[in-house]
Amino acid sequence: MRANSLAFRLFVTAAAWALVALPITAFVLVTVYRGAVERNFDARLNVYLTGLLAAATSQGLNPNADPPALGDPLFTLPFSGWYWQITPLGSDPQPVIISDSLLDQRIPLPSRQGVTADTNLARRAYVDGPEDQHLRVLERDIALNRNGEDEDRYSFAVAGDAAEIDRTVGEFRTLVIIALTIVGAGLLLATFFQVRFGLKPLRAISRGLAAIRSGKAEVLEGELPAEIEPMQDELNALIRSNHAIVERARTHVGNLAHALKTPLSVITNEAGGQRTAFAKKVAEQANLMRDQISHHLNRARMAARSGVIGGATPVKPVAEALVRALRKIYESRGLTIRLRCPDNVVFPGEKHDLEEMVGNLLDNACKWGRSTVLVEVKPDAESMIVTVDDDGPGLPSQARAAAIKRGRRLDETKPGSGLGLSIVAELAHLYDGDFSLESSDTGGLQARLELPKA
Repeated sequence: MRANSLAFRLFVTAAAWALVALPITAFVLVTVYRGAVERNFDARLNVYLTGLLAAATSQGLNPNADPPALGDPLFTLPFSGWYWQITPLGSDPQPVIISDSLLDQRIPLPSRQGVTADTNLARRAYVDGPEDQHLRVLERDIALNRNGEDEDRYSFAVAGDAAEIDRTVGEFRTLVIIALTIVGAGLLLATFFQVRFGLKPLRAISRGLAAIRSGKAEVLEGELPAEIEPMQDELNALIRSNHAIVERARTHVGNLAHALKTPLSVITNEAGGQRTAFAKKVAEQANLMRDQISHHLNRARMAARSGVIGGATPVKPVAEALVRALRKIYESRGLTIRLRCPDNVVFPGEKHDLEEMVGNLLDNACKWGRSTVLVEVKPDAESMIVTVDDDGPGLPSQARAAAIKRGRRLDETKPGSGLGLSIVAELAHLYDGDFSLESSDTGGLQARLELPKA
């Protein structure tokens, strides 16, 4: 896909959306899942905290007595990551009561870190515990009766190993990343094939237009999607209109040619039957008018034909026919005419135009060549180069540009009107080509004609 193509734009847009949406989706899913895991973990801590409160209420808070048992051996294993702690909050200093798993360590309390209590008067926070453990702590402030009269306030805190939360969330995060990566890759692959499939009718239109331009088809054929069908109808209407305009132009040019040639022939015949200076001048001007009319009518025909969509002419058969004809015409001079042309070269225009260009160049080379004329067609990526070399006297560089001008004949002893090379130049220009005269390796003149290739 090219960078400025519709397929590339659609694919990049879908890929950009996937690269933005999927990471956001992953972040939201992991965040929601972590909240659910934390709530479950806090519910577990709350169960232990409720058991601790019940044991402390029933047994009393005696620092010298055995710590309350919560039914989980993790609270008795040193530095197991599971701890509880009861901290007096009153003015009367009392020792802190801790679980056996804490040994001589203490839990940092959320209340001391500025964590505010929620609607259930509980504080939750992550803290750093013994042995650099990452703990999740649940803390409540409880007021207990002492001796049935006074109340003392205590902080009841239960801590659990937060690595369990991190591990569970990490496993879920890995699964989410893998799943969304697979989804993203599948989405990009599906988008690629969707774009290719969706734009397939446009490629069919491109092939159809190429077939029309090369002359293999006259209209855009095939069944296209409903969204593109109106464009197909308009293109076919445009092509038909183009052909109709060209046909009308040809008809008008032909009618004008016949309308003017007959009176000119009458004038020329009448003037030719008299010997006066006036008749000679009339005949001279009439011949000049005929040449001018022929030139401009030919130019009008060329302009009409060059705009035709769908013209295509194989080059080699045309060149071979011209070579055969000129060999017969110049047979008496013993002139050798050679042709080098690949079989698959096609000219995107009408056969008559190609015959006129190559025929004029060949005829000119045969007039001036002494023994050999070489015609060579060399195709490249987008064009073809036709060269016609002769071994004649050639032309100096300053005379080559003048030879292409309309009506210029550099040697009056040779037959012709002097329009041949100018017609070639104008036809080449109408087909967006180029025509020039250069020195030939054979010592004579080389006519170089560059034309588009179908």
